[in-house]
Amino acid sequence: MPDVHSVIEQTFQRESRVVIAALLSTWCDFELAEDCLQDALLEALRVWPQHGVPNNPGAWIMTTARHKVIDRLRRANTVTKYLPALHALNSFERQAEDTLDGNDIPDERLSLIFTCCHPSLAQDAQVALTLQTVVGLPTESIARAFLVAPTTMAQRLVRAKHKIRDAGIPYQVPPATVLGERLDAVLTVIYLIFNAGYVAPVGERLMQDDLCEEAIRLARVLLHLLRAKTQLGDHAETLGLLALMLLHHARRDARTDPDGQMILLEQQDRTRWNSAMIAEGVALLDHALTLQQRGAYQMQAAIAALHADASDSAHTDWRQIALLYRALLELKPSPVIELNWAVAMAMADGIEKGLRLFDAMAEQDTLNGYYLFHAARADLLRRLDRRAEAHAAYRRALALCDNASERAFLSQRIDETAP
Repeated sequence: MPDVHSVIEQTFQRESRVVIAALLSTWCDFELAEDCLQDALLEALRVWPQHGVPNNPGAWIMTTARHKVIDRLRRANTVTKYLPALHALNSFERQAEDTLDGNDIPDERLSLIFTCCHPSLAQDAQVALTLQTVVGLPTESIARAFLVAPTTMAQRLVRAKHKIRDAGIPYQVPPATVLGERLDAVLTVIYLIFNAGYVAPVGERLMQDDLCEEAIRLARVLLHLLRAKTQLGDHAETLGLLALMLLHHARRDARTDPDGQMILLEQQDRTRWNSAMIAEGVALLDHALTLQQRGAYQMQAAIAALHADASDSAHTDWRQIALLYRALLELKPSPVIELNWAVAMAMADGIEKGLRLFDAMAEQDTLNGYYLFHAARADLLRRLDRRAEAHAAYRRALALCDNASERAFLSQRIDETAP
C-alpha cells in the first residue's frame, strides 16, 4: 500500500525530531532514543498497512517509541534505574492539559539544543550534534559542511553522545547564572538550522520552509526565556538573529518560480516579499541597536534590511553593504564573509576590482571546495562577457553542489555560457 507507506514517511520526517526530544526529556540517552524511534518506524510499517493510519499519527509514534524504550530497559534489567522517570512520565500522560507555568521551559527542543551545546563538548561537536538531533540532517551532509569524511563525522557524533550519557549531563536549560556562557553556541545552531532550511543542503527543493520557521520559532522561545528567567533581558544578538531570519524568510515566495526553479535576488519580484515580516525584522533590529551591544547577527540583519529597503537591485546601497561586510569581517573573520564582501565590492566599485579580490581568495585555497565561491566568480565573469572562464567556473560550482534546484540553475548558466 504505497499511500500508507508515503504517509509513514512523511509523518516520520515531520515528527521524528519532536519524538527524539520528548524521549530525551525522560531518558537522556541519545542512542536509546534513536533506536526506539527506529523501532517505532518498523512497528508502523507492520501495523498501519493492516489496520489503517491512526487518527493522530504523531501521537501514535510518540506512544509507541516510549513503549519501545520501556521494553528495551526491561530486557536489559535496568528499568529500576529509570523508575522515577517512568512515574513522572505516567503522571504527565494522565494530565489532560499541559500544566507548565510561565517559569518553565516552553519547548523541549530548546532544552535539547542547550544539552547539545554543553561547554564540555567541543564547539564543532555541539553544532554537529544539534544539526543531527534537532534538525535531522544526515551525517553525510554534516560532514560536508565541516569538510571532513562521513566516517570521521560519525565517530565525532558517537563520542559526543556517549559523553553526554556517561557524564550525566542533564537535559535542561541551564540555570540563569550560567545560561549566558552557552548562549553564543545556541544562537549559532539556531542560525544553522535556519540556513539548512534557507538553502537545503541536499534534495529537490531550494528551501525547506519548516526548518526556517522552526528556527524563527526557537529564537522567539529563546527571547521569551531570556526575558523571563535571566537578568539578560532583551539580548541584542538574540534580537539581531531573529531580525536577520525574518528579513531573509520574508523573500521566500519570490525565491522560486512556479516550477520550483531558483530566482536570484536581483531578479526577484519584490512586491511578493512579505512586508509585515520585513517590518517586524526592521523593528527588532532597531530595538537591538538601541542596546548598543555590537554583534555579528545585528550587522547581518542590517545588510538584509538594506536589501529590503531597495526598490530593485540597481538602487541597492552596495557601498554601505560593503562597509558592513568589512566591519563584520573584522569582528568575525570568516572565508564566507570575505566572499560576500568581495561580491559587494564588485557591485559597488566595479566587477574587475571584485574579480581581483576573488583571485586573491583563490590563492588562499580556503574556498576552492565551496560551490558558491565558484558560482559567484562565474557570475562576475559572465557579466564581463568572459564566457569561457565563466563556463568553467559554473561547471566547477555544479560539481560541488548537491541541491537539485541550484544544480538546475547552474546547468542553465552552463548552457548559456557554452562556447
